[in-house]
Amino acid sequence: MQALILQKDHDQLTANIQSIPTEQLPPGDVIIDIYWSTLNYKDALAINGKAGVVRQYPMVPGIDFSGVVHHSEDPRFSVGQHVLLTGWGVGETHWGGLATQARVPADYLTPLPENLSLRQAMIIGTAGFTAMLCVNALQDAGITPDKGEIIVSGASGGVGSTAIQLLSQLGYDVVAISGRAENSDYLLKIGAKRVLARSDFTGTAKPLDKQHWAGAIDTVGGEVLANILAQTQYNGAVAACGLAGGFSLPTTVMPFILRNIRLQGVDSVYYPASKRPAVWQRLSQLLPESFYSQITSEITLEQSVEYAQKFLKNQITGRTLVKILTP
Repeated sequence: MQALILQKDHDQLTANIQSIPTEQLPPGDVIIDIYWSTLNYKDALAINGKAGVVRQYPMVPGIDFSGVVHHSEDPRFSVGQHVLLTGWGVGETHWGGLATQARVPADYLTPLPENLSLRQAMIIGTAGFTAMLCVNALQDAGITPDKGEIIVSGASGGVGSTAIQLLSQLGYDVVAISGRAENSDYLLKIGAKRVLARSDFTGTAKPLDKQHWAGAIDTVGGEVLANILAQTQYNGAVAACGLAGGFSLPTTVMPFILRNIRLQGVDSVYYPASKRPAVWQRLSQLLPESFYSQITSEITLEQSVEYAQKFLKNQITGRTLVKILTP
């Protein structure tokens, strides 16, 4: 099998494509032939040796993948079955998807919905799965389209792009926050009603600001999240799922106490396995066919290191799909 192997020797990280025997794969119940994987922000951090994402070496990065069961010791999965995987620490503590094969515990796998292809599942990937959980969180908080505009930060990224599409399909008016003016046309095309500059949200947040948003999906954290909270309407809700802009939250309790705002953290890594099929089924039903061509670029496994560097330079828009095996 071929794999992108991360190795560390005396704090020196290397990332190279290598041929390794399947026997070296970590323990698990199921071996999968991987057809598609993706590059996410967390993968970019891992490949570039940032932020302590990888806990042990050697490691195969890639936090999600889709493919076909090659061997199974669990009765829930049979040889030839199409499956997908997101989360569970894969690519961090367990070898991940930037390889032609993976061996994982059966509990990590989700059967592919009938109306999705393996390629489409990875266009959605971890980013889309997270976006759906964020949208669900807003709806669970009672934020309906008639309540007002929903603002989405990090709108040009995978989570933000998918969230905009999902919200638009559900009838919400979506406002996008982007740090790149050149992406405005793209964001309007995928469903945003208007686009605001990220610089409008990076100053010191007031404890309370003018009320604008019925709800929000924040993928950035830090000052951006603090400003969004200060501007959220009474009884609003904010789903927070990222920290690219920092893990501190320079705010006060005032938005929560005086405006009855809910801040809902969203984790997709350890979301219960039993609930995942329903989330994927909803994604397959809501996303339009245009989604699969509008927000995707496709690369090879050999290009992963190059594109991981582009991620950290904020040069990536939408989803980056990694083609592993040819069907």
